[in-house]
Amino acid sequence: MWVDYLVHRFFKENTMKAHGSFTPTKWDENTVNQISPVKKITKASVLLDFGNDKEISGNASVEWLMFYKHADEKDQHNSSATFVGLMRFEGKLNGNSGSFVMEDRGTFDNGALKASLTILSGSGTGEFETITGTAKYASSSSRVDFEMEYEL
Repeated sequence: MWVDYLVHRFFKENTMKAHGSFTPTKWDENTVNQISPVKKITKASVLLDFGNDKEISGNASVEWLMFYKHADEKDQHNSSATFVGLMRFEGKLNGNSGSFVMEDRGTFDNGALKASLTILSGSGTGEFETITGTAKYASSSSRVDFEMEYEL
């Protein structure tokens, strides 16, 4: 019981949190496979700007593969898709600098974006050499809110 307490306390104290938001600055999406008039698989290469927030600042490049179960070409906000990808973040978290890669899985459904990410072990550079953790993001009315829990 004492060991469990110490382990829980140690990990709880070493887990850091960072909150921020990002904006896409480049979006290059191409159809890989047109399944039907409304179903398709696409690949998107995207650049994200996390701005210069106190907790999170920097940029990310991401490669997404997306399956649209309903693609509305006239209004993308009416589309519904599932995506998987790899995101490389480069910047600062709570004053520490470096880069790392995250596996990204999520959904886009009628304008609502929601995703979960896992930092890939061994992908860190700089002060993130040993980083581990998770992240998530979701869209709000005007931006994409991003939050992380991680250990260095």
